[in-house]
Amino acid sequence: MQDKSNKLVSSLFRVRRRGAFIFSTIALTTLSWGFSMGVGLAADPFRTNNARDIGEKTEQAFKALFEEGNYPRAKRLLDEAKQSETNDPLVPALRASLAYTEEDWSGMESYANETVRVARAIATADPLRSSLYLAVGNFLQGAHKFQTSGPMAAIGQLQSVFRYFEQAERIDRNDPELNLIKGYFNLILAVNLPFSSPTQAINQLQQFASPQYLVHRGIAIAYRDLKDFDQALTFANKAVQSTPNNPEIHYLRGQILREKGMRDNNVNTLEEALRSFDIAMEKIDQTPVEATQEPLRRDRTSTIEALARFRGFTE
Repeated sequence: MQDKSNKLVSSLFRVRRRGAFIFSTIALTTLSWGFSMGVGLAADPFRTNNARDIGEKTEQAFKALFEEGNYPRAKRLLDEAKQSETNDPLVPALRASLAYTEEDWSGMESYANETVRVARAIATADPLRSSLYLAVGNFLQGAHKFQTSGPMAAIGQLQSVFRYFEQAERIDRNDPELNLIKGYFNLILAVNLPFSSPTQAINQLQQFASPQYLVHRGIAIAYRDLKDFDQALTFANKAVQSTPNNPEIHYLRGQILREKGMRDNNVNTLEEALRSFDIAMEKIDQTPVEATQEPLRRDRTSTIEALARFRGFTE
């Protein structure tokens, strides 16, 4: 039982090596809108019906992270948002997630605790969002404990995450944002744990979640980890089409192509992987060092080396 619990916790929290966008998307997509009524209001990226207004800086930070993959710009925008959106749990949650990618554990703990505090404060005004923020806040707290104290320390937080998700589902189980976040959790569990159903998790994400470019990204990651590289490439291509300026998406596509090329001993596919890596390299400085920059450089180098070997065999 303890081994199963450890694997469950590890599956959800040990995500850095697979790319910063995995953790960031889980932790942040719940938090793309706020409750402040600032001068500038922006569109809800999830809903067309019953849409919520968000602050201008909040919207810009969301786009900087998920459409541009620009972490330094997102961080600057969040610092500006802190001045006018002090009652918005989005800001500390985003900052906690960015602290995670920087391995700033004390900062992450502080922002995660602030996320939970503010989420509790909005329970009366919006119980659905409160439950979602509490789920993500507890996920952030659990990720911090996992990194600093090990898997067993995070188990209690994980139980809270699922409890708050259940509360949100009782309010509106068809909410697009809820299904996006819960869908990412389910995908990670389905890929990493036996007796889980990746197909069911993927179908639920496709049917109920939004926005589509984050849905496509999550499904591409799932198929990549399941080693179904053809399907992974299909969804990675869709994500690239909708967010072509995000270097992390090109990196993800390159990863998939590299694995597919190595499996098939296909030089053309490896060359295409290298082109995707090169596109990502053009904006590498705006991505997290440990989570994206170093793995990207390693994957690009190994692809060049693999190409040299394959070409040597065929000459």
